[in-house]
Amino acid sequence: MAIHEKTLIDPDRILQHDHLVIDGVDVSGSWNTMITPRTLTDYEEHFEEIIQSYNGGENVHRCWQCGSCTNSCTMYAQNVDFNPRYWIYLIRLGLKAELMKDKDIIWQCVSCNKCTNICPKDVRPEGVMKATAHWLEENGLTPKTPSTHFDEEFTHECIEFGRIEDTEVMVGFFKRSGQPLVQAWIVEFGKRLTKHMPLGQLSKMGMNVVFRPKTKSWGKTGEVLAEYVKAQKEAAHHG
Repeated sequence: MAIHEKTLIDPDRILQHDHLVIDGVDVSGSWNTMITPRTLTDYEEHFEEIIQSYNGGENVHRCWQCGSCTNSCTMYAQNVDFNPRYWIYLIRLGLKAELMKDKDIIWQCVSCNKCTNICPKDVRPEGVMKATAHWLEENGLTPKTPSTHFDEEFTHECIEFGRIEDTEVMVGFFKRSGQPLVQAWIVEFGKRLTKHMPLGQLSKMGMNVVFRPKTKSWGKTGEVLAEYVKAQKEAAHHG
């Protein structure tokens, strides 16, 4: 393990002399660093396969721990605790407890794809980060992100009505994510709409909010679609 990753090792396993001379050679400090071995027993054998079942995590098994992903990472340059190489290492060993220590920063991935572009084994580390974050969220280990709240509301509108109505999606998103329905930017946006949009279009938008029209002949299509989405999701994580 690279010496700059010593923070990942339990302090009591690091052996290092601040002042040490051997056969006339000064090996003080990091030159004499040794790490005591440990036996791993608390691991989940199939954890790697679980992450592979999520979109983006399919190639995690290809990783050979070269470290190119972390060295090129935009977030690592800002926060050395953001370490894709190490997290992939934990996933492959099934060390969920260790991964949990960083569960609150895995979502910080900005999807710049530098790691994916430089990876020599096509692991697609950016995808693995997203897969891991979704696994954490889906299992209630981290709160739902705003993007997940939006996706759920958008999907609900499509399945329920066969179409989307922008205002309903926005209001539903605010409710799901715990945001106030009246915000300063919304008030300003409304003022500009009433000033520049034709009265007929404004009336139509208002009617759509009140009556929430469905796509014609939608019938039970939404129910069938919902069952299909549910089945696909279950198959992806249990197949």
